[in-house]
Amino acid sequence: MATTTDPTTRTILEPISGERGATIHGPSNVAVEEENPSLLLPPTTDGGTVPNLKFSYAAARNRVLSGGWGREITIRELPIATDIAGVNMRLKPGGVRELHWHKEAEWAYMIAGEARITAVDAHGRNAVEDVGAGDLWYFPAGTPHSIQGLAGGCEFLLVFDSGGFSENETFLITDWFGHTPKDVLAQNFGVPESAFDDLPTDVGNSRYIFAAELPPARAQDLVAGPAGSVPQSFVHRMHQQEPIKAPGGQVRVTDSSNFPISRTIAGALVEIEPGAMRELHWHPNADEWQYYLRGSGRMTVFASSGKARTFDYQAGDVGYVPFAMGHYVQNTGDEPLVMLEMFKSDHFADISLAQWMALTPPELVQAHLNLDDATMAALSTDKRLVVRGA
Repeated sequence: MATTTDPTTRTILEPISGERGATIHGPSNVAVEEENPSLLLPPTTDGGTVPNLKFSYAAARNRVLSGGWGREITIRELPIATDIAGVNMRLKPGGVRELHWHKEAEWAYMIAGEARITAVDAHGRNAVEDVGAGDLWYFPAGTPHSIQGLAGGCEFLLVFDSGGFSENETFLITDWFGHTPKDVLAQNFGVPESAFDDLPTDVGNSRYIFAAELPPARAQDLVAGPAGSVPQSFVHRMHQQEPIKAPGGQVRVTDSSNFPISRTIAGALVEIEPGAMRELHWHPNADEWQYYLRGSGRMTVFASSGKARTFDYQAGDVGYVPFAMGHYVQNTGDEPLVMLEMFKSDHFADISLAQWMALTPPELVQAHLNLDDATMAALSTDKRLVVRGA
């Protein structure tokens, strides 16, 4: 990548490599190009046409209300992401994501702070539980629930098992009340119609995320129902899992094997040291939806038939890898790269390129790739997940 200096002495990337390329003379969004050098000057190994596999929450519309904010990435923003949609949400201390439900299952990762979640299942069994940074929750489709920020507030990622999901079109309790005749409400609840004279008039709007007082201190002391609590917890403490250690990083996998209620979404928290990479691999069971929590990285996706495309990612970006396409993620920064890999599946599965080669007769592999004996001997029969830098 060549550089030039503009009149303000700022260094500008130029799409030049040796005899290839030329400077940009027309308008240029320098800030965006600096974040996407692999689009400005792709590696020579890229080829063909591969759809866009990146969208940043910084470019998503933010819905800002009295209790916090929420911004989503769906197939509207990232059309290739048909399996999964994601929402980044922030709640103030006491801020409430109102009582609601939706047709899709919800998986969540707490980025920072603490929140209280509530839910009730079809048998009248309830859950009131507090979650903190590194914790997960999962609500099956149709399960009514709420989220409220505790002292200090919170920020979290919500993941849904449909790319067409929109957080702005959920079933809200205030919206239903506002669209039900008062005589029907009175009959249903056994109270006078006048009990509903003060219902919110802006249903479906400001109550979506609204300001409220902090809840009582202890979640476990609240609302004991006659049917008891849910038999399978909606919460999983992901950071308390023992990670799978690998040269160059570590991985925590959470799916139905250790979080039984999470039947439609599996996830992995991947930490990659500077210079290391998530090894060349693919997933045989689902598309991969990624969320970058920290650091910066580069990913090339191999789409078969001579097609490959490289993208650069930073914290706050979403990446996507369609089903079975080969890829890697390389840490290109000087701090750990931390990312979530999400799948519409009840289990996590990946196939390592190096392990596949190591478990195949060596003479067959050599006949394909002309590799020497030393290279063949270096292949590991164990899956490494993350490999250290050279």
